[in-house]
Amino acid sequence: MGAFEGLMQGFQIAFSIEGMFFVFIGVLLGTIIGMIPGLGPISAIAIMIPITYGMNPTLALVMMAGVYYGSMYGGSTSSILLNAPGVAGTVAAAFDGYPMAQQGKAGKALAISAICSFIGGTVSVVLLMLFAPMLASVAIIFGPPEYFALMLLGLTAIASLSEGSTIKALISATLGFMVVMIGIDAQTGTARFTFGNVNLLDGIDFLVIALGLFAIAEVCFLILNRKDGSFGQYKRIGSLKLSKEDFKEMSGPATRQSFLGFLLGVLPGAGATISSFIGYITEKKLAKNPEEFGKGSIRGLAAPETANNAATSGAFVPLLSLGIPGSGTTAVMLGAFLVLGVQPGPMLMTEFPDVFWGVIASMYIGNVFLLILNLPLIPYFAKILLVPRPLLISLVIMFSLIGVYSVSFSIFDLYLLIMFGVFGYFMRVFAFPAAPFILAFILGGMMEQALRQSLTISGGSWSIFFNSSIAISLFAIALLSLIIPQIRNRKQKKDSADLSA
Repeated sequence: MGAFEGLMQGFQIAFSIEGMFFVFIGVLLGTIIGMIPGLGPISAIAIMIPITYGMNPTLALVMMAGVYYGSMYGGSTSSILLNAPGVAGTVAAAFDGYPMAQQGKAGKALAISAICSFIGGTVSVVLLMLFAPMLASVAIIFGPPEYFALMLLGLTAIASLSEGSTIKALISATLGFMVVMIGIDAQTGTARFTFGNVNLLDGIDFLVIALGLFAIAEVCFLILNRKDGSFGQYKRIGSLKLSKEDFKEMSGPATRQSFLGFLLGVLPGAGATISSFIGYITEKKLAKNPEEFGKGSIRGLAAPETANNAATSGAFVPLLSLGIPGSGTTAVMLGAFLVLGVQPGPMLMTEFPDVFWGVIASMYIGNVFLLILNLPLIPYFAKILLVPRPLLISLVIMFSLIGVYSVSFSIFDLYLLIMFGVFGYFMRVFAFPAAPFILAFILGGMMEQALRQSLTISGGSWSIFFNSSIAISLFAIALLSLIIPQIRNRKQKKDSADLSA
């Protein structure tokens, strides 16, 4: 069966009454789950596995896929309105989305998020349909040395995430590295930096860090600065309409990040979280006015929102074509495939063409459903900002506590949440950026694992990192990403000095 015939078969399944019903249920559940910190698509899909047992495998997997990419839409809503990322992949959306909400542009921010998510999701589905088998072979080429170089490239962008001092950004990243090292070493089984506390053996969950540094830190800031009128500054929702200038400004990031996000999603282990950060960093480096990022930039919101949704479709390439899960969510999806009697891999397209093409075709419809579902609801979502600030602060604290507790059922994690909230508040007061901390925490574990695997393969020789043309190219780009900003800053200082003279 050719690709065109297979896709037509997939559309027959997706456009059937049952297919559209399960796609709609999946994206609706995904949107709701994404808004609630602590649940996440992993928990939702895991719960669905026993529920869908005995169902038609195609319809069951179509619904689970809808939950996966639908959660990115929902997570963006809580990131933009409350600075409380519901899903790890939407953390970067808060960098500029939340400042837009603070400026009375919540409606516009949510509209940009929905449209860019739709563009990223749709473009990536087309790429998935056209290039899945070929991109699967590219994913195999990336071994531990290449992954280490890719992670290093991500970390060199730390300077781009700092609004002020690069030194403070590096200190913030170092602290992120220190925190991610806490727990049992996966390779040696040695407890590291636990100080004899058994609660730290499993490390610190990402949700504790994200909600602490963003949601709880923001709550602390609002409470301690309530005298300056900040409690009443978010009363305006703003218009949902986007001007021609707005569309022009977001068109470039949406186009570029659709492709970049998809390619990063194809790589096992990269996923939506890393794609959104790299998308944000890339656009900041390309921007003519990078100082606008972090202050309500349309480009700064459009880039991560496009990239994370493009990456969710890209993550299906190694899953469907190779049977390799690229993230925690796709690992649970792999389990769902096996429970339903479907073996992902090179033979999936031949043995189960209805599943392969049905899931892909359903993504077209799912992204349309998400756009139709989210755009009309934006005014209702944005009314969260009209809730009295004391009540809203109480709700943010409650949802953050419930979200963290629902992950591990540990009171100790609640103490950690409060600790990181206070820590995040002081970072904000002393102008230490939180983004490098989060990025180092995300990349640190994977970077360490890739480094150890590389040295194990080479018998301890560092030459393995220079035997790969891909790794060398990534190292070169990383070096340039460190040097170019310094040259640009020196040039700007020199120009400023010349003008003042």
